[in-house]
Amino acid sequence: MAAMTSTQPEAGLAARLRDATAVEHKDTENRSFISRLMGGELSLEAYTRYLAQYAYVYRALEARQVQSGDPAFLADPALPRFASIVSDLQHLGAADWEDTHPALPATRAYVDHLLAIDDSDVPRYLAHHYTRYLGDLSGGQAIASLVARHYGATPAQLAFYRFDEIDSPVRYKRAYRDQLDSLDFTEDQAQVLFAEAKRAFHFNGDMFNALGESVPEPVAS
Repeated sequence: MAAMTSTQPEAGLAARLRDATAVEHKDTENRSFISRLMGGELSLEAYTRYLAQYAYVYRALEARQVQSGDPAFLADPALPRFASIVSDLQHLGAADWEDTHPALPATRAYVDHLLAIDDSDVPRYLAHHYTRYLGDLSGGQAIASLVARHYGATPAQLAFYRFDEIDSPVRYKRAYRDQLDSLDFTEDQAQVLFAEAKRAFHFNGDMFNALGESVPEPVAS
């Protein structure tokens, strides 16, 4: 009898990337600081400190120069967040955020790493692009609702999560993943992408830990 061959299609790059980072993703979103912030245990000031750290990250992420061979979605003007974050910080009373909320060592490490990625290194840059922007279009929408509900944040303070040029985050994310699948990456490039995305989650987790150090855990009664 002839050996049976699988008729299942090989997983695309987007599914492989999701699966490769599933453990790191879950670990990062369960860090104490972010869990407490989203659970309504902290304050709008704690959220402001959180957002200020991301101002440094997005400024670095969006400093990359577009390259001639880039996939088009890497330069989609609908995605950049730095200007929106600065606007939010102004409405949160932190217009001088660089003075009042200097970059934490963990944030600085993240920023330095982003700035060290060569502009021509698409797999490594894409890992951070995917981690941040698809996160903003997914969990970020829930964060906006929770910050408004728990801490009374106003729409003017939550522009970070509004993608005015994207009419449907669900459709956009589907199209983004389709474009990932269409990339002609070698297996070596795919493995670089996966490893760098894991690293991106670790950087975010380190930031959450650092932010948590300024907010004491409640004392058990």
